[in-house]
Amino acid sequence: MRTPPAHVAPPDRARKRRRLARVTLAAAVVAALGGSGIYIAGAQAEEVAVPGRVQAEAFAAQSGVQTESTGDADGGRNVGWLANGDWLRYDGVSVTGAELTARVAAHNTDGGAVELRLGTQTGTLLATFPITHTGGWQKWTTVTATASGVPTGPQTVFAVMRSTSTSDFVNLNWFTFGPTTATSPSTSAAPATSSAPTRTPSASPSASVPPSAPAAGWVPVDQAAWSRELAAFTAITPKAVPPGTTRVPEFHTDCEVANSAPDDPIVLPGLSGASHMHTFFGPKVDAFTTTDKLLSSKTTCNAPGDLSAYWVPELRKDGKPVPMKSFRVYYGSRVKDPSTVKPFPPGLRVVEGDAKKQVDTPKNAGSNQFWCAGSAEIGRSADGNWPVCAPGGNLIFQLVFKDCWDGENIDSPDHKSHMGDPVNGVCTGRYPVAVPDLSFMVNYESLGGDGLSLSSGKPSSMHGDFMNAWEPEHLGALVKSCLNQNAKCGVEPTFAGG
Repeated sequence: MRTPPAHVAPPDRARKRRRLARVTLAAAVVAALGGSGIYIAGAQAEEVAVPGRVQAEAFAAQSGVQTESTGDADGGRNVGWLANGDWLRYDGVSVTGAELTARVAAHNTDGGAVELRLGTQTGTLLATFPITHTGGWQKWTTVTATASGVPTGPQTVFAVMRSTSTSDFVNLNWFTFGPTTATSPSTSAAPATSSAPTRTPSASPSASVPPSAPAAGWVPVDQAAWSRELAAFTAITPKAVPPGTTRVPEFHTDCEVANSAPDDPIVLPGLSGASHMHTFFGPKVDAFTTTDKLLSSKTTCNAPGDLSAYWVPELRKDGKPVPMKSFRVYYGSRVKDPSTVKPFPPGLRVVEGDAKKQVDTPKNAGSNQFWCAGSAEIGRSADGNWPVCAPGGNLIFQLVFKDCWDGENIDSPDHKSHMGDPVNGVCTGRYPVAVPDLSFMVNYESLGGDGLSLSSGKPSSMHGDFMNAWEPEHLGALVKSCLNQNAKCGVEPTFAGG
């Protein structure tokens, strides 16, 4: 458990970490690194930029990471919540000498190591930094390592965490890959006050304000394209709602499985095979999928104009994939006045759920519950996490996304912080734009019970991803006629009763 800005020493080594664990890639960082050899994070919070130093938060991709304001002498931010198996990727790194350094802090007596590897998480070992207890999560020291060699040219470097501890064991502030033009500070104490770590907006109000540094992972909307889409949407004349129409704001799309792959183009773009196995719906998806590619793809979804991609972790029974029975996405609204709902902005990318949440979900546990559709639940699996459905039914999961948008960004560092929930039925404050509310209905050819697992782990790790690639004229017509008029539709702006 963390309290901002410092860790609290874990009272129980087996205690589960309570932290965000998303993998982030900022395309702007890749460009910056590729252009200059080494990226130095933009100055913020009195950060000191030192030529030849790579700030820890300047990663191009990561797993298991959060950033927070640091108590170290050079200001800026540090990377924390790092445990065994977590990693950071840095692109375009120039290794200019064999003597390497890392700025670290640790409040876990188990210690461990930070391995620097070339190319991949399991690539050639460049160097290993030993990590020992420094006296606090903001008690900083500089550790050294000698490189196994000095490779020429820009390198992709992975920093991989290794520890026997089941808890977080190290904070990182920066690395050097050879000589620098400034002397690194030796040690520093935590300040009396500091800002909260970067989290989703529900935990940190500041998370909704994109930092200026390109490493932040915020992706601004194309304002010109968004303005054109809004103008066209405003010009749409909605269809008249006939008597007998069910007055709920709703339309849907039904999709078949497009493919399965250990890829995730939102959280691990360009890294083939780096993710757990996902089941994709709509167009065929791989690690290199982009919105532009989706717009020119074929789809398995039946709503005209829907070329969007949807995916969830693969469900397995005794290690084998469980067949899908159906996959439907409902588009609705949770705001009090659905006439305020606007279409999704072009290129919106969103993740809902937490792939690293590994907690038990017994019956009536609340969130992250699989349940039985079409028949009653007649028992639970031996571990209590999965229902057993009576014959005639099937296992199902419903995943509800957030439906208030910040109006500025189509993606964020955790792929969630640009989206929020309505407040008293209104999209307001940091999230002023109401957009359609997505609800994944994931039906499996399974009666539940023993032997089930997600590719991401326990049922609590269930999550979903959405990459918007609706043709604007089709999405706009559905939103204007169905959602704005509080009317139930199907896959087109034609109305339904019952």
